[in-house]
Amino acid sequence: MNQDVDVAIIGAGSAGLSALREIRQHTENFVLINDGAYGTTCARVGCMPSKALIEAANAFHHRHRLREMGISGGDRLTVDRAAVLRRVRALRDAFVAYVLERTQDLGERNITGRCRFVEPQVLEVNGTRLKARRVIIATGSRPIVPQAWDAFRERVITSDDLFELEVLPPRMAVVGLGNVGAEMAQALSRLHVEVTGFDGVEQVAGLTDPVVNRAAVAMLKEEFLLYLGTNAELDVDGACVRVSAGTDTVTVDKVLIALGRRPNVEGLGLEQIGVESDGDGIPRFDPRTMQVGDLPVYIAGDVNGHRPLLHEAVDEGYIAGYNALRGSPECFQRRTPLSIVFTDPNIAVVGQVFGGLNEGGTVIGEFDFSDQGRALIANENRGQVRVYADRNDGRLIGAELCAPRGEHLAHLLACAIQERMTAQEFLRLPFYHPTVEEGMESAVRRIVKRLTCASGPNLSSCESIWNG
Repeated sequence: MNQDVDVAIIGAGSAGLSALREIRQHTENFVLINDGAYGTTCARVGCMPSKALIEAANAFHHRHRLREMGISGGDRLTVDRAAVLRRVRALRDAFVAYVLERTQDLGERNITGRCRFVEPQVLEVNGTRLKARRVIIATGSRPIVPQAWDAFRERVITSDDLFELEVLPPRMAVVGLGNVGAEMAQALSRLHVEVTGFDGVEQVAGLTDPVVNRAAVAMLKEEFLLYLGTNAELDVDGACVRVSAGTDTVTVDKVLIALGRRPNVEGLGLEQIGVESDGDGIPRFDPRTMQVGDLPVYIAGDVNGHRPLLHEAVDEGYIAGYNALRGSPECFQRRTPLSIVFTDPNIAVVGQVFGGLNEGGTVIGEFDFSDQGRALIANENRGQVRVYADRNDGRLIGAELCAPRGEHLAHLLACAIQERMTAQEFLRLPFYHPTVEEGMESAVRRIVKRLTCASGPNLSSCESIWNG
């Protein structure tokens, strides 16, 4: 192993591999250091296997729509949950294999082991020291499990464990209804697991808009028991677990803990690099450059806690890799924040969230999908979208939604926000009939009607004769 390299990348997850791809275009004098499983959180235990489970769950659940469409026999369909899990793992393994291909030719430049800083440019790996002109920290994160619940580890699982189950238990509690918890709770319920959901707050899936959150909570309550606003407590009940929230208690076979993820910063020796850290031990950094202070050190992906999402980790890895090869780091304009939860209907947050709006300086347009044409035809007419615009110039700045095919609505809104479109400019775009996008068009049209800066005749004021 070369003891003096241009760049050392610590971590072979999505951010680390993104940085590696950029660095390999300019130098072969690097090392990739990884402690633990290869294959990225997304491919192994996150985005991809979870969506495979969700698709199977939704396919089975949609049998309930058949009778209303004049199709009989749906009530005789059954689900083989063990077979579902086998397919999830098979797909997962294929995704992981694809990721592993990116490191197979690295030879001695791919080091498996624990790494810590001795100095900002000196690392110790497996008892050997190496010098790196630049270092990229991309060590990812791990699921949070309260220490008090360690005693229940045989009965408590995380998203890292879920897809390794050979069979699903008949009764499960899901503690934490953020993005992952909401997705998995609904999917497990649709696979005929008796699910009870718990969260210490009243909001689910990252929502801050009370109107959209009410729609999302109502949607989830249609499918499983839900306790919000009180922290869950666990206790052993023979071979089972008793989960309590205030005076409400359920007994389950397993508990899925979905309380978020903790950045992997322990043991890195970050105290040796001489920069200020936040309360979680993460060094202060510039999210436009990924640089830690003014050091030749960069931090990217889930480990920095900034935007713990796959596409953001890839962006950050690229930024870190790009800047690690240059004397003066370059500032990047980050993309519009976009978070999508793959419940049915989808939940999404785009741009500025409701909780951070300037109330007096914002105009809100909303639309209820209960009577929307295309949604009615597809028998998926439920949900709500709320779009936010700057009162002064009509520029779209954010949205929260729980809506049918919301993943596509969210992307359209994200593009419009990133391009700094006004509500009037957005309505000049073509909207085909009949589509669910017309519902979002109606929401934005209501913004235009409330704006004092809107003027002059144009197609943005040409309202459909049909219900959006």
